Amino acid sequence: MPLLMLDLDNTLVDRDAAFREAASAFLAGHRLPVDDLAWLMSVDGSGYTPRDEVARAMAARYGGAVPAASVRDFLDRGAADRVVLAEAVRAALVGAVDAGWTCVIVTNGRVGQQETKIRRTGLDRIVHGWVISEAAGCKKPAPEIFRAAAAVAGPFPNGPSRDGTSPEQASLHRAWLIGDSPHADIGGASALDGVRSVWVSAGRPWTDTTCRPTHITADTASALTYVVEHPGDTGGHY
Repeated sequence: MPLLMLDLDNTLVDRDAAFREAASAFLAGHRLPVDDLAWLMSVDGSGYTPRDEVARAMAARYGGAVPAASVRDFLDRGAADRVVLAEAVRAALVGAVDAGWTCVIVTNGRVGQQETKIRRTGLDRIVHGWVISEAAGCKKPAPEIFRAAAAVAGPFPNGPSRDGTSPEQASLHRAWLIGDSPHADIGGASALDGVRSVWVSAGRPWTDTTCRPTHITADTASALTYVVEHPGDTGGHY
């Protein structure tokens, strides 16, 4: 069974939409300016800003107007409690599993928050497993987190090793990765020999000059379909 690694936030689920909804409710609940939504989205940085930095920025902006416990609860649960799995993505992911792919989620973040998203959306009942950076002790694009995903997939999903490489290295050979981050996802895949990638652009142009994905699609459902239909693609078609 070939290995397919999948990013979670803004790839399998629309994390930004969930955060925006949670942020709107947070502002309304504390009678804060509606116009602060744009500021909160900017500070959050699509989840890439460390939680402690976001908390400090919110404390500096709102002072005693918002209890620290409310800020922590918002950052811990807000987006996680509101994410949904789009039906088109669910169907395409199930199709990949039915086609024989071993699907493993590889995500940066905290275990409690990311597992809440995985279980809330039912992804835990579809994929074969997941690796979360907090538990793995490393973050994308570090190669170690992708090797951990290969270990979760089990030995040799892409065929046994014939050259003395480790089971994880053999599992990554001819594996695919789907993600939305040029740096964390596509950069990480590009640094691993034999791993191909699909960048989910959401309409953005590719501007990174250090690496390039094997393929680009506008959305995750299309990315999943492409991998299933073109497992041997070597790239260059955008």
